[in-house]
Amino acid sequence: MQIEPFGVEIWMNEWETKCEWNLAETCVESLTIAELLQLAGKTPADLAELLPMKMTYGAIEGSDRLRHAISALYDHQKPENILTTHGTIGANMLVHKTLVSAGDHVVAVVPTYQQHYSIPVSIGANVQMLQLRPEDGFLPDIDALRAMVTPQTKMIALNNPNNPTGALMDRALLQKIVEIARAVDAWILCDEVYRGTDQTGNGMTVSIADLYDKGISTAGMSKAYSLAGLRLGWIAGPQALLHQVALHRDYDTISVGMIDEHFAALALEHRDQILARSQAITRGNLQILADWVAQEPRISWVKPQSGTTALLRYDLDISSRDLCVALLQETGVMFTPGSALNMEGYLRIGYANAPKILREGLRLFSGFLRRHG
Repeated sequence: MQIEPFGVEIWMNEWETKCEWNLAETCVESLTIAELLQLAGKTPADLAELLPMKMTYGAIEGSDRLRHAISALYDHQKPENILTTHGTIGANMLVHKTLVSAGDHVVAVVPTYQQHYSIPVSIGANVQMLQLRPEDGFLPDIDALRAMVTPQTKMIALNNPNNPTGALMDRALLQKIVEIARAVDAWILCDEVYRGTDQTGNGMTVSIADLYDKGISTAGMSKAYSLAGLRLGWIAGPQALLHQVALHRDYDTISVGMIDEHFAALALEHRDQILARSQAITRGNLQILADWVAQEPRISWVKPQSGTTALLRYDLDISSRDLCVALLQETGVMFTPGSALNMEGYLRIGYANAPKILREGLRLFSGFLRRHG
């Protein structure tokens, strides 16, 4: 199988351990195990409950405890509608491998996580990309989507909240997309790994799995829940689909680690506390970023409505990669170049790290812009 190199991951692998101020990170500031225990109302002594745990494969489809905790994130999904995976990245891969065959028609809304177009292309699908535009607030043009979708369309691939733009499709917009998919009996795969980080309300936009009988939600513990080190994700969707996914999962997963599932269940059972922390960080930091953008003449943006990332348009005569490399070498500040997302002329910033890192990184970037402007 030939597949396009994964632009963002190659960039992160190359530079993430070499920077001082990481403004490319997309997870809300990661939790330590001690912090997780504290938020869950437990103490280090409670770790003793892990000592009798026998290190077998565990429950193949995910523990009952964890699947029950995940199902509580949805309006209409039962534990049997949940299948655990190795991160959201594993969930996405499994759905694409299960549903997409050579010759199928797939519509991917871009920019997005590269899995959602490169994997179908590698399988031999005919992939059409619906480009999000800043003048639309980086929200999909429904008329353009309707024109792309045909009776041969197998899947529409979305990312909501969107990475890298931070745009958010609300219930009304999602319902319009569902109507388009239902008219041709197409699946909708919605990568919802940033769900829980909306800038208003309780932070939780409705899931596609709760809106459509052929809607599939993928998500995980990395972004909103600050526990990327668990490598724990899931698929929420129809049971018949999950049975088909399981046939592929047997070849590359077998089961998720029991310790990972234990801590994921603990976090989701106390999700109100975890998400309150995450929302305090994302909402406070977005205001820091917005204030900075307002006083930077060479930077423009569409302000995010959710997620942990934003696209910054810069006014310099330099490629995004060259800018990012020069910035790293001069200041130690790391962004993700727009070229890694097929969005040349932009930088992706992750703004959900510790506020002091964000403030210092932006201060150093301002100096860089003054020197190179």
